[in-house]
Amino acid sequence: QVQLVESGGGLVQAGGSLRLSCAASGRTLVPYAMGWFRQTPSEEREFVAAIARRGDGTRYADSVKGRFTISRDNAKNTVYLQMINLKPEDTAVYYCAAPLFPAQAMGVRPSEYFYWGQGTQVTVSS
Repeated sequence: QVQLVESGGGLVQAGGSLRLSCAASGRTLVPYAMGWFRQTPSEEREFVAAIARRGDGTRYADSVKGRFTISRDNAKNTVYLQMINLKPEDTAVYYCAAPLFPAQAMGVRPSEYFYWGQGTQVTVSS
């Protein structure tokens, strides 16, 4: 069992930055690729970024490429999402996620993940 807790969300002006953290407990994250997703009340949960288990590979949604950076510190059992040049359309609840089985590839679909955090709200004002 893996418990994930996101933090770092908040209200920021357009062009600003935030750094989200996802702390895991219950099991080491080392064997798991990890992902970040986001969701607004009117939209499906969408893929944002994913990182390979050793941090040697990343994937990003086209909408965030060049602005968001996913990273991980396996020693701290934590995954991060650095967000710069934020836009109002980035406003959403952000979730981190882990797959059920270790060593899985960096999935881009919510169905490829099993463990989810409670989410952290990011609001970008124009």
